[in-house]
Amino acid sequence: MLTMVLFASSVNAQNLYRKVYDDATAVVNSANASEDELQLNQFKITCLNYINMMVQKQNLKKDNYFFDAQAVSLTSFVTDFQVNLYKARSISSEKRLEIIKLYQDATLNNPLFKDTDKERTMCYVNDMISSTPFCLDTDWEKAYEITTSKVKDILNKK
Repeated sequence: MLTMVLFASSVNAQNLYRKVYDDATAVVNSANASEDELQLNQFKITCLNYINMMVQKQNLKKDNYFFDAQAVSLTSFVTDFQVNLYKARSISSEKRLEIIKLYQDATLNNPLFKDTDKERTMCYVNDMISSTPFCLDTDWEKAYEITTSKVKDILNKK
């Protein structure tokens, strides 16, 4: 019985990364997706591919929990960014810029791999029309934790 429970939890853990990837891919391939949905989901796919590539490139031994935690945190980060950006827009353009800076700084200041290829890692930051101006080399768990704790201060500050 214990073996079946451990196996089931292992399968579920493996499914989180894959589910985020597959869901994002489905949106990108959908004819009905809005431009914002396309950009957000393409960013998720790019990030997940980047994480996988860097783990392989650096020959790191990472378990399923690592991949799942990064994928779930990435999704939460992007979703919260969109929600908080919307809230900030209704307050002021100054708040909107503070929210963008908070989220962008969280990605810039929490590298996962310390990748020196800035052209690659900063491609979304340097893209002036991207709705996800974030660094690819990000520890999404840390970035999400930081923004969650600080965003309320920005939105509630007068």
